[in-house]
Amino acid sequence: MPFGRRRNRIDRSLRERGVPPEPQIRAREVEETAGPYDEADAPDDGRARIDLGALRLPAVGGMELRVDVNQQQKVVGATMRYGESLLQVSAFAAPRATGIWDDVRADLAVSASGQGGSLTEVEGPFGPELAGHVRVSPPAQPGQPAPAPVRRATRFLGVDGPRWFLRGMISGPAAESAEAAAPLEEVFRGIVVVRGTEPMPVREQLPLTLPPQAAAQVAAQQAARQQGGAAAPPPPA
Repeated sequence: MPFGRRRNRIDRSLRERGVPPEPQIRAREVEETAGPYDEADAPDDGRARIDLGALRLPAVGGMELRVDVNQQQKVVGATMRYGESLLQVSAFAAPRATGIWDDVRADLAVSASGQGGSLTEVEGPFGPELAGHVRVSPPAQPGQPAPAPVRRATRFLGVDGPRWFLRGMISGPAAESAEAAAPLEEVFRGIVVVRGTEPMPVREQLPLTLPPQAAAQVAAQQAARQQGGAAAPPPPA
């Protein structure tokens, strides 16, 4: 992401809180963001977005959204599937006046290398990113031994915003093909991050929630299980 774009967002957040900008920043404020967006500068573009609390994800025809929920029914991740490619997104708390993508990028590269993968820093549509391969373990089939880890083509995207950091991981054909990546990159560009005002430790994941319809469906299924009945049907669309 161009340096001027990141500083523009951070400086605007500081001004809103009555903090005067640093004198040298003025010359760098040369570019307004074209996405991803902070809630304060979300575009009035008429696009439908799925509300997951801290993230509002563009709804795209032909693209499947999977929300990962743990045993406590807490949303821990969101993944968009388009064809054979995936885009996993998550948002984290960041310092008010500085970004963390530089440090996160270095940590990801070291972690991948220690696990037998290889990531290289390249310039992408959102600024510096990591591209290469990581080692992942395919899901085991019931009654079968765990399969051996495989190398998977992967890209890590990162954008620093005002008091937040948005990370995206693209895997599958889109990690190696610009044409296959275009729809997922457009989704990433259209994300709106809702940071909130609560203080949070740096790098702590921003809380995600289920959309109302999905939350109602989960609640109905839990109630059915507690009553010993069949799984409840999904709520009407």
